[in-house]
Amino acid sequence: MSKKKLGLNTICAHVGEIKDEQFKGAVSPIYLSSSYEFIDVDVKRYPRYFNTPNQEYLAKKIAALERKETAMIFGSGMAAISHMFLAFLKSGDHIVVQNTLYGGTSNFIREEFPKLKIEFTFTDGYSVADFKAAIQPNTKLIHIETPSNPLLTITDIKAIADLANEKAIVTSIDNTFASPINQNPADFGIDLIMHSATKYFGGHSDICAGAVAGSKEHMDRIWNVSKNLGGSLSDFTVWMLERSMKTMGLRVKKQTKNAGKIAKWLEKNKTIKKVNYPGLKSHPEHKLAKSQMHGYGAMLSFELANGIDSEKFQKALKLIKASMSLAGIESTVLSPAKTSHSLLSQEDRDKIGISDGLIRFSVGIESIKDLKEDIQQALNKQ
Repeated sequence: MSKKKLGLNTICAHVGEIKDEQFKGAVSPIYLSSSYEFIDVDVKRYPRYFNTPNQEYLAKKIAALERKETAMIFGSGMAAISHMFLAFLKSGDHIVVQNTLYGGTSNFIREEFPKLKIEFTFTDGYSVADFKAAIQPNTKLIHIETPSNPLLTITDIKAIADLANEKAIVTSIDNTFASPINQNPADFGIDLIMHSATKYFGGHSDICAGAVAGSKEHMDRIWNVSKNLGGSLSDFTVWMLERSMKTMGLRVKKQTKNAGKIAKWLEKNKTIKKVNYPGLKSHPEHKLAKSQMHGYGAMLSFELANGIDSEKFQKALKLIKASMSLAGIESTVLSPAKTSHSLLSQEDRDKIGISDGLIRFSVGIESIKDLKEDIQQALNKQ
């Protein structure tokens, strides 16, 4: 059966599973060996080569979800994105990077690229004109993130892909916030799609992983770099990730539904100054988001009214957890200025609009009534 004809939840549940031919078990067996036969075999398997049985088969599931030829799994989201960058950039090359994106990515570029003499330009905004203005004769890669972390800005994926295609530039996207459940950049012409698989792929706050999907030609370039850098993932964690991804469609759709309801409720709350969520009609890029997303995602951010201390508010929450990561089935909040974007200078945070009072909200699967009551009781204490 063609993968293109399979339903989303069928892909999540079945594509990339390993058949237990010996005992007929219902789930994929775990192959924990770090050493494999090399004589008279079709594939010489080695964990650092990203081709152990569990690694190989999970990559098929990720590729199917992102509608790409193949994929690779890494030890973290930063391992995935750094390996991807290093595969397509060398000394003297230039990359155009969206200005609103994950702080760890920005920090990696600012700290490591100068050492490698790789040039970079952060766009002034996230419109096509901003990207076009930043392109230079030696630009080899354009990297975007939409929805962005943590401001939920929306970038026109097709327009960026078309711009890059005209100039023979490779494109990449961080699709973590949307997940393949809510957005498929391959449909709009993006070359490489990366994820912090720690987030919606894992979904239970107990896995650290990363992934990149693309054409075989592009992924071969990444593999040639990655086999030397050694950022592969243990097969037990790969197995856990495959297990978690079986329910990803169900989880993310529920979380997305909850986020839409919470965003509308927060927007009406007088103690909330601003809500950033692409599903709201008040969002500047709502129509664009509607045109390129299946759902608006389970992430949002908001700013409390002047005079309300964001840290005291978060401490007052009883059900929702103040926690560093995101996308688990449980709802969590954090202050980007103190966590995901803390490595940026105050000047850089101010420039892209990340205030000290901004709160990022990862919406879980809990009852909407319970989430609203928890937020309201925390606000009442301020």
